[in-house]
Amino acid sequence: MANANSPKLSTPLGQEVPPRVRFCPSPTGNPHVGLVRTALFNWAFARHHGGTFVFRIEDTDAARDSEESYEQLLDSLRWLGFTWDEGPEVGGPHAPYRQSERMDIYKDVAQKLLDGGHAYHCYCTTEELDARRAAARAAGRPSGYDGHCRELTPVQVEAYEGEHRSSIVRFRMPDETITFTDLVRGELSFTPENVPDFGIVRANGAPLYTLVNPVDDALMEITHVLRGEDLLSSTPRQIALYKALTELGIAKSTPAFGHLPYVMGEGNKKLSKRDPESSLNLYRERGFLPEGLLNYLSLLGWSFSKDQDIFSIEEMVAKFDIPDVNANPARFDLKKAEAINADHIRLLDPKAFADACGPWLRAPHANWAPEDFDPEAWAAIAPYAQTRVTVLSDITANVDFLFLKQPVEDQASWDKAMKGEPAALLTTARGHLEAADWSDPESLKQAVLTAGEAHGLKLGKAQAPVRVAVTGRTVGLPLFESLQILGRDKSLARIDAALARLAG
Repeated sequence: MANANSPKLSTPLGQEVPPRVRFCPSPTGNPHVGLVRTALFNWAFARHHGGTFVFRIEDTDAARDSEESYEQLLDSLRWLGFTWDEGPEVGGPHAPYRQSERMDIYKDVAQKLLDGGHAYHCYCTTEELDARRAAARAAGRPSGYDGHCRELTPVQVEAYEGEHRSSIVRFRMPDETITFTDLVRGELSFTPENVPDFGIVRANGAPLYTLVNPVDDALMEITHVLRGEDLLSSTPRQIALYKALTELGIAKSTPAFGHLPYVMGEGNKKLSKRDPESSLNLYRERGFLPEGLLNYLSLLGWSFSKDQDIFSIEEMVAKFDIPDVNANPARFDLKKAEAINADHIRLLDPKAFADACGPWLRAPHANWAPEDFDPEAWAAIAPYAQTRVTVLSDITANVDFLFLKQPVEDQASWDKAMKGEPAALLTTARGHLEAADWSDPESLKQAVLTAGEAHGLKLGKAQAPVRVAVTGRTVGLPLFESLQILGRDKSLARIDAALARLAG
């Protein structure tokens, strides 16, 4: 249920309005985990309050947007388990939901802004703007647009047109302080000198983000705009534009704004697309569970409780609300993300875990021949693997000894384990193992323990050469269960091969 401090909007008659929020990424490159966090907070907020989650594509930048990135965005949202109530492939009353298909709408709104005196043509060249900005900085004044074309006379306009100058369309900012209550940061104010007139249409007629984003929000009746802190400086512009759109009958009201905290990377710098850990694909390829990744991302600016970090997405939705988001920057900690994912792996039903590992048991991840994969051996080892792996891709190296003709050669592991008199120990261990009960891992453990005692070694030291001989590595899944699942003949044959190598 919503708490008493939950942000609400009401109709003029005082009726509470279910929230309508939007997630509106640009299809450029791989999805960023910060973008996913924004989607998650919007989605959870809508679901918590019984509202509507609108998925919209901002693809007006033809030079950067691509159809491949668009398809990747949709695929990523599906993988994460997000569902949208309106948007691509779902439709809705405000279709289309791709900005590239809404250009006539923006052209019409821009003309209405011009006709209503809320916008004007600006003929300043880049060189003129740069020169005036430099002069303003030198004089210690704000270096934003100085309003040069704000009040052009018809004669001046005719002169510029006669010079064949191109023009952009600028929005006319009101000469007043803009104050609003941010749902995360509280009351904020922006003075006129810090929010100059801004462009909304390029010289070639293409609409800018500064126009299309709030126009779409207005027409789609978005009630709450929850977005990254990096967009905070544009909010007073949008509020002023909303006021103009409302006067023109295009918007019904101004949405509530909430700006989510930065996600910081190494060195307390904002996590950027250039940082390897920012790519959603990285986590998907490594075998993060969607629920594990979303659990961690939800903690970047919000907390479930003081003493609980692990929870399901359903539990998050039940508790999540924007007033509980922390305004302070959140640091991305890969180790913590991995630890939380590992906890979610442990929570899986054993069959669900075994099924989830499927892609990492086949090419191109698996380094064994498909015909050498033994489903029964996998089913037997999976419960032990589930308690050991951090991400699903760990499974390949953990179980490859079961399906390879010979274990992976790891010289460092060999050198570490084969110290002292390994041949004597392995010979003794082989003898005891050959006589052991292979239906009982405890019997195999006792065999290696007895062999170690014969050479003055504790179990940890005694089992190391056996583990490397059989699995190729010094660490891995429980040794004696692994020996049992691999089988008596294969295990003893690998110990024989190790002895031959030591003798050689």
